Amino acid sequence: MILQRKKKGDFSFDCFFSVNLTKPDENFIEGNFGKSAKFLLNAKPFRLDLFTNGIFVMSVNSKNMFNFEHYRTKPATNEDTNNEENEDGMWEETFKSHQDSKPFGPSSIGVDVNFLNFENVYGIPEHADAFSLRSTHDTDPYRLFNVDVFEYDIQNPMALYGSVPYMLAHNEHATVGFFWLNAAEGWIDVNNDKLTAQGFFSTIASFFSTKPGADKNEIPEVSTHWMFESGIFDGFFFMGPTPRDIFKQYTAITGSVPLPPLWAIAYHQCRWNYNDEDDVRSVLNGFEKYLIPLDVIWLDIEHTNGKRYLTWDLAKFPHPEKMQDDVAHYGRKMVTISDPHIKKDDGYHVYSIAKSKGYFVKTKDGTDYEGSCWPGASMWLDYFNPDVFQWYSKLYSLKNYQGSTGNLFIWNDMNEPSVFNGPEVTFPKDIVHHGGWEDRDVHNLYGMLQHMSTFQGLLNRSHGHIRPFVLTRSFFAGSQRTAAVWTGDNKAQWSYLKIATPMLLSLSVTGFGFIGADVGGFFSNPDAKLLVRWYQAAAFQPFYREHAHIDTARREPWLFGNENTRLIRKAIEQRYQYLPYWYTLFYKQEKQGIPPMLPLWANFAKDKKTFKVEESFMVGNGLLIYPITEADINQVPIYFPGENTVWYDIRTYIQFNGSTTTLVNVDMQSIPVYQLGGVIIPQRFRRRRASMLAIHDPITLVVALDRNSEARGELYMDDGHTYDYRQKRQLIYRRFIFKNNELHSKTLDSTAKFQTNAWIERIIILGYAKNPTKVTINSGDKQAVPLHRYHEESQTLIIRRPGPSVSTDWTLTIT
Repeated sequence: MILQRKKKGDFSFDCFFSVNLTKPDENFIEGNFGKSAKFLLNAKPFRLDLFTNGIFVMSVNSKNMFNFEHYRTKPATNEDTNNEENEDGMWEETFKSHQDSKPFGPSSIGVDVNFLNFENVYGIPEHADAFSLRSTHDTDPYRLFNVDVFEYDIQNPMALYGSVPYMLAHNEHATVGFFWLNAAEGWIDVNNDKLTAQGFFSTIASFFSTKPGADKNEIPEVSTHWMFESGIFDGFFFMGPTPRDIFKQYTAITGSVPLPPLWAIAYHQCRWNYNDEDDVRSVLNGFEKYLIPLDVIWLDIEHTNGKRYLTWDLAKFPHPEKMQDDVAHYGRKMVTISDPHIKKDDGYHVYSIAKSKGYFVKTKDGTDYEGSCWPGASMWLDYFNPDVFQWYSKLYSLKNYQGSTGNLFIWNDMNEPSVFNGPEVTFPKDIVHHGGWEDRDVHNLYGMLQHMSTFQGLLNRSHGHIRPFVLTRSFFAGSQRTAAVWTGDNKAQWSYLKIATPMLLSLSVTGFGFIGADVGGFFSNPDAKLLVRWYQAAAFQPFYREHAHIDTARREPWLFGNENTRLIRKAIEQRYQYLPYWYTLFYKQEKQGIPPMLPLWANFAKDKKTFKVEESFMVGNGLLIYPITEADINQVPIYFPGENTVWYDIRTYIQFNGSTTTLVNVDMQSIPVYQLGGVIIPQRFRRRRASMLAIHDPITLVVALDRNSEARGELYMDDGHTYDYRQKRQLIYRRFIFKNNELHSKTLDSTAKFQTNAWIERIIILGYAKNPTKVTINSGDKQAVPLHRYHEESQTLIIRRPGPSVSTDWTLTIT
């Protein structure tokens, strides 16, 4: 596979294959690459048209909106300029009490990128808005500008904490994407159009084809207009043609999510703030008393000495290392917060060293920039400086972060960055980073550089042996390589539970697979019903953390009465039950770029009814999840995608047909979750207080048969926390195939080996037509006849204690 970049002036594009070029004339280039992709590049006027599978899919500058403003020198006097170069706001702007000096004048760049034959586009997070992007014809454009938003609005294109300038389009024939590598403030207009072919395509008529079966006189188009305050046009076009192709192509450029530690995808308990060591101990005892699984407990800003990060308030936490060791005794971890603002205090070692070395971000006049945040007067490290990046990473060593242990991991918050007295609560645009870059040019990179440095520090702490865990609020394209992301300061309202799904799907399809929303809502107090429903929904989302504001009432899972405690426990236990499946999906994400949480169309690409669905989602290719997001509801209409598919309720094993919408009864016991026929899902049914204590526990395989009485699935296992799976090939990766009344287990990686006592404890086969007379299992030269039980009403066959090791080849035969 070859990555080849072609340039034409200020325009660049990338292909994943060698390009066969023809040049009919000096003004025109045609290129063919991959199996079915083609582009046409016209120089004057500039225009790029792209095709996949013979279908016209993208066009750049077909509406002649490509425009850019060059840097220039500010004139000494008004007499030195013409009227066009002396417009109001051209050389400086005022926002409230803040003044932007704009030393190079206006420097914007914009272009139209249009998706032909498509009606739906997705991506460009982060916005609390619909998954299929709405037209901005009557609203502001979607804004990309990392900023701290207090109690953000929903159904709004306003900017939030992160920015990913990447958009996908999908129809029943193709999935394509466009990524503009630009970290400046951006605005994107989206409009849905119907175009006539005649005239518009006359310049490329010999190459043009519509999607099969379409009316050639009317062509759907989503037209988008991208505008950034500064930068160049550095465009990446992803030609698919399938959703999985797109995921792989995009993450080949920006990076895939690395396999997190097993404990990191389990349940996390957080609050601003757990007050002291006694409070932490009390919370942990509560999880023990009420038999609720937990893997991580978090400490927010109040654990520090006066908001001096990487320190402890020793009056409240006098023995931090022992506290962490006590947490570790139960197989659990701890996370502390480390924000980017540095308290201005000569007695604070981080500040004094950074000041002496000149490590802070500068004003336009060259002095250290000072603003306000949680500690009061604060400074911000300049991570764009490689020396600062490395120095900051070393602050996380056990020697430098005194009171920390190898059982402690990090949360980077407020890293947009949040500046309480700054314009729009962030940096002024004319402050200067290392290399002379104004913040206006690189603003959306700042948070990513912090969490990258944090990740590096945690990696170096173990000499590259232990997988780090970092959570970040601010992000940019590529942040997924070193941090998990959550959706920030949501509210304890049903509408925020509902908007979580489209927000997370928008992140998933743009490379961010390790994502979640605060369970229960960060602001305000959820009632018991909302809290239970949030726990049930989030149990099937990649990052599972409860978190709350300092002014809210305590909301540990056992504080809402016995029945609600039981329901919350059941939801969390369900998360732990499916951890083998989740962990396998995260491994596949590292290798293939496919996120664990998916829109329905990612698995059912030709099913038009899935293209706008945002009230349900899938986990991998096997589970359909429908969160309940209204308070008083006892029925929901659920669409089951896929022609000739069958779906099984995971609780009752009742079957539902694909390509149908069914009105389903719901109660408070759980949310609707369905397993797709044709998929085998590994689970663990034994209860443990923490995930790492179950790593060698036996596995149950749930085999859901399709219409052909076949199914397949995978299981990945390793030690759950080190890089031995990469460095020493210590892993198990197996495929299970059920066909012709036989279930086979075969390795997918014959070079790997991992020692475990885990074995197959149970096999549950859904949709099996009749009670068999005999079940046998062969592994090597050993044969066994396990017990089985058949439920005729639900067509379920349960095979107990078949016995083979998860690491061996075996065949189960049903006669």
